Amino acid sequence: MGEEGGGRSCGTTKELQKLKQQAMEYYRENDVPRRLEELLNSTFYLQPADVYGHLANCFSTFAKPPTIHRIVGKNVLDGLGLSTLQVEVFCTIQNFPKSICSVVIPTHFEVQENTVPELVEAQEAERRLAVSTAVQWVNETITEELRGLAPSSQAEVDCMLRAFFANKVQEEKERKALEKSQEDSAGSVPPSQILPPPPPPPTKKRGQKPGKKDSVYIEKPVIPAGPAEPVLCGSMAIGAVSLAVAKTSAILGGIPLYLNIALLKHNQEQPATLTMPLLMASVVSCGKSSPGKLNLMKEVICIPHPGLTTKQPTPPKAENKKGLNGNKRGQQPVTGKMSHLGCLTINCDVMEQPLLLIQGVCANLELELGTNLHLAINCAGHELMDYSKGKYEVLMGTHKNAAEMVDLYVELINKYPSIIALIDPLRKELLFTQDSEQWDSICNALGSRCYVIAGTASKSISKLLEHGSISSPRSHGLIIKHTNQTTMSDLVEITNLINSKKHIAILGSTEGESSDDSLVDLAVGLGVRFIKLGGLSRGERVTKYNRLLTIEEELVQNETLGFNEEHTFFYFNEDAKKALEAAATAAGELLGPREPIFPTEVVEESARS
Repeated sequence: MGEEGGGRSCGTTKELQKLKQQAMEYYRENDVPRRLEELLNSTFYLQPADVYGHLANCFSTFAKPPTIHRIVGKNVLDGLGLSTLQVEVFCTIQNFPKSICSVVIPTHFEVQENTVPELVEAQEAERRLAVSTAVQWVNETITEELRGLAPSSQAEVDCMLRAFFANKVQEEKERKALEKSQEDSAGSVPPSQILPPPPPPPTKKRGQKPGKKDSVYIEKPVIPAGPAEPVLCGSMAIGAVSLAVAKTSAILGGIPLYLNIALLKHNQEQPATLTMPLLMASVVSCGKSSPGKLNLMKEVICIPHPGLTTKQPTPPKAENKKGLNGNKRGQQPVTGKMSHLGCLTINCDVMEQPLLLIQGVCANLELELGTNLHLAINCAGHELMDYSKGKYEVLMGTHKNAAEMVDLYVELINKYPSIIALIDPLRKELLFTQDSEQWDSICNALGSRCYVIAGTASKSISKLLEHGSISSPRSHGLIIKHTNQTTMSDLVEITNLINSKKHIAILGSTEGESSDDSLVDLAVGLGVRFIKLGGLSRGERVTKYNRLLTIEEELVQNETLGFNEEHTFFYFNEDAKKALEAAATAAGELLGPREPIFPTEVVEESARS
């Protein structure tokens, strides 16, 4: 018995020795003895009141950096009560999973007003399918592919998301090809195509001599509305996950999201200053869905002068001798419903009405249009086109062709020089045909006095990056939106491309918004010129305005707030510029290099004349 007991004791001792040896090697490999000795020595000299709290803080600095544990997608509701996608990121921190942040990305669907119930139901079904597919992508595949990656590796995350999306696009192509082959094998024969008869020769006027050209302007046939750019069902998962990872990295790094985006844009070099984007705040709506005859102005937008800060106080309110709407006493005040864009939908029958209304409000607030405040018009040209007549219906019953639209805009800017931007003045279809000269015409006519902006008329960010060009349509700048498969890397690339072409970038919100305010951080970090948020109404929009104020306060406190330059415009048509200089030279007034044109100067010249 004694020998057996001695044998067991000897075996136990050998096992303990082996375990001790393994423990020593393990701690030595992780440099524990040296660090522990240094930590205990420093703690003795510091003698903190909370010894274990101090040790815990010190040990946390030696922990491994957080990695993505899992990503969870959920179907939530946006500000209009419609389905959209939420993404939440969990990271492994000190061996335990922890929820870091969540983001909500809006869908790309436009809000339909005054639409038949069947179309609304069809769009809702498409929206629900898009969101549910995105949730499935996030929870089943994307979370597995990104597990273990550091949230700070944004480029690597976006690269993996792009590869995943490319595979989904290829799967969709193969699925459609298979369906087509099955239809062909089923014996379906396409109907024979009958060519339309040639158009009849133009009739001559009575008394017209042979060979003499008719001076009557013959309009080109109107190209019908083209198909919408296809959006892969579920693609919003890509943009949402990319944004969520960027926000996670910012939180773990102890910096705001806008600074993390700025570091991405400037190759991890922190810029000395950051400028606040100029607000584009919608105030009234007189578009196709408004009750009046006016269709041209889907949004009338106010833009503060670049010299003002976001929190700049307005001048003292003048004595209200007139109503706030600028009407005389006794007149019925302008009323209307609040649109989904966050601005007032009012009843207007002529184009001057909403502009005079805003002038009256500014007069009461002692704000001078063209000096303190400028205007922009979202014309929404794609909504104005009446394809049965082939013309734009600017007023109910009043139609104009593309050339007449250019003349209308020139007359409008001449009369109201405080308008410094026109958004989508013409429809999109013109851009992809031989009839795109009207976009050139409006740029040549107004490019030196206001911005011509392509919003809906532009392609998606992915298409712009694919072609590497922003020349179509011809414009001063583009409205870009963070939707669908757009990653943070895509946003950096497109803004770099826009800046390289000396264009301006406007970051815009979608029509179906959520209370997520990340859009504002993206605008500041990317350094865009404008941010278009809609009107100061509804919580999902007001929270973004509040975020703007917060960021500005932080930049002021950190002494890193930069200021925007004045609005400057340039000639698109060099021939027109040379002709003007030649005319001035002939008159004995030799023009030097043309200085940038400021809206304030235009207003002052108009007032003097």
